[in-house]
Amino acid sequence: MKFFGKKDIPATPPAPEATADETPKSGFFSRMKQAVSRTRETLSVKIEGIVSLTRTVDEAALEDLETALLTSDLGVQTTTEVLDALRDRARRQAIEGGDELRDLLKAQLRAILESPQGPVPSPEAPPTVTFLVGVNGTGKTTSAGKLAAWYRAQNRTVLLCAADTFRAAAIEQLEVWATRSGVEMIKTRHGGDPAAVLYDASMAAKAHAIDDLIVDTAGRLHTKSGLMDELDKMRRTAAKLISGAPHEVLLVMDATTGQNGLQQARQFTQSAGVTGIILTKLDGTAKGGIAVAIARELNLPVRFVGVGEQMGDLLEFSPAEFVDSLLG
Repeated sequence: MKFFGKKDIPATPPAPEATADETPKSGFFSRMKQAVSRTRETLSVKIEGIVSLTRTVDEAALEDLETALLTSDLGVQTTTEVLDALRDRARRQAIEGGDELRDLLKAQLRAILESPQGPVPSPEAPPTVTFLVGVNGTGKTTSAGKLAAWYRAQNRTVLLCAADTFRAAAIEQLEVWATRSGVEMIKTRHGGDPAAVLYDASMAAKAHAIDDLIVDTAGRLHTKSGLMDELDKMRRTAAKLISGAPHEVLLVMDATTGQNGLQQARQFTQSAGVTGIILTKLDGTAKGGIAVAIARELNLPVRFVGVGEQMGDLLEFSPAEFVDSLLG
């Protein structure tokens, strides 16, 4: 195991310095707008086309909007709910033009995204324990490193736990991110017991009053009973050592997988006690509406979104900023 000494943990750690390729962009809104640009082009252009031929939004226009929402990966269930609300409004009071349609749509999407939002659990004493779970290939280990850097930027002390002991090079990959974000990491050998390394990480985090313990778990499918049992063992280990742990279980989901990923996430959340979502690769898809489908169909908040490959490319999710970026 790798441990650290008290002297290695500054009381108020400085945020990691950006390298030349990690220069901060011009603010949260512009970064989110850039991330969802492909989705916005699909959705906003479609809305403009819908209302360009008529002043009053009619049933034909709403049917075209339905197609645009489905294309953006809101899913059938969420799209139906949104369209039913718009049709109800149109029956009671005409929707006059594209601006009003856009405002009504923004209000609908924002309400859906805000519905499952809630405060992140805060334990009486540190650390706050966060498990990252999900299948391989979604960016789970990378997200663990980026999340560590995000907490460091909040002037919080962080410890990473390399509990993905099964995937080749997972420990080494996390170690690179730990170095880049300026945090310590507890690890064991490849193929070691994940619950054992979590035990050591929990004890170290408590001993040094670390604010946040981030645990990178092995990639698994909900159908793999052995791996799910291993995750349960880790949850029990954390709970025995730290009251209320794990305080957050974040499912890392690849935005580019769309509805296929949503179906997998739906099944995964039932067996892993997921409390929130990290949506990665949002900048790589024209189907960013999946964030709305997650909130509506899984009743889970999107906590963070990945918008690039650099250390600072993990943004805390804001429903209002997301919708404004999507629809202008």
